[in-house]
Amino acid sequence: MFGIIEWIFFDVGSTLVDEHLVYKHIFRDIAEFTKLDYTFIYDEALEFYKQNKKGDIELGIKYHLPKRKWYIEDEILYKDVPYCLEILNKKYRIGVIANQSLGTKSRLEKWGIMKYIDLVIASAEEGVSKPNPKIFEIALQRAKCEANKAIMIGDRIDNDIMPAKKMGMRTIWIKQGFGGYWQITGDDEKPDYIVKNIIEICSCL
Repeated sequence: MFGIIEWIFFDVGSTLVDEHLVYKHIFRDIAEFTKLDYTFIYDEALEFYKQNKKGDIELGIKYHLPKRKWYIEDEILYKDVPYCLEILNKKYRIGVIANQSLGTKSRLEKWGIMKYIDLVIASAEEGVSKPNPKIFEIALQRAKCEANKAIMIGDRIDNDIMPAKKMGMRTIWIKQGFGGYWQITGDDEKPDYIVKNIIEICSCL
């Protein structure tokens, strides 16, 4: 399906790490700040995501909210991630390309999966964020891998799939989290493959 592949790169948020509790916390904060019902705020955010917009950010603009707090302590690893990475690590080199705060490696260590990962490229340490192609260039250069021999796996069409495709990488869209509501509108947004969870990746690679 993908030809000769040497490296597989993963996003972190809503790809390896389940963020639904973080967003519940954020929406509770917004509801408290606006004095609106939590369900109303959640539904508003969802409508933005379905329009290919970042719901939490759009709510911040609409209601003139202070900068949101990201509750990193609410992040949890998707349960099948260690099993899948262990399988993939036997066939491929594994990397991470992610927009993350400082200490990404430490968090991956805490979750017990760093032993399967050969390279971590995170925005806080590199000073550049997705979808900027520079962060993908950095990852490929350090991996010593040609773009067409690498796969990018992520939940975001705008941050993961589109820029990776432009680099010449193969792509897998994992429809988890709010990124799964993205409506594909053009060929430049189409991934090579779509999965609903990480365990499906083990079946197609």
